[in-house]
Amino acid sequence: MKWRRMFNLMAVALTLGFMVSASCVVFASPSDDIRTRMKERLPKLNKLKDAGVIGEDNKGFIAIRDKSADTGNVVGAENTDRKAVYVAIARKNGASPETVGQRRAIKIAETGKSHHWFQNAAGKWYQKP
Repeated sequence: MKWRRMFNLMAVALTLGFMVSASCVVFASPSDDIRTRMKERLPKLNKLKDAGVIGEDNKGFIAIRDKSADTGNVVGAENTDRKAVYVAIARKNGASPETVGQRRAIKIAETGKSHHWFQNAAGKWYQKP
């Protein structure tokens, strides 16, 4: 039951700006540093998503769709922080980090912005109408 509540709180966090608030939900595990980094990175990620350069994969991570575009280290840094958040949530709730990530991917796709790219459970990429 705690896991379900945590997942619902993360869904609310997504609507407020993805994982910025979700790292708060994890309580003390992911540090304020992670939350700050993710918050600072969000405008860059949104710009890259708007341009179709990156998308959300089916594991809850960012994937580079246009390998010729310069994404700097923003994608790697975001995925590192997301992994830390997923591990903390998994430990807190007795789930695997992979399960947490996959469930986050579903929520991200459901609430994601129109024209952004997402990967379905079978691995096929689609652009949200």
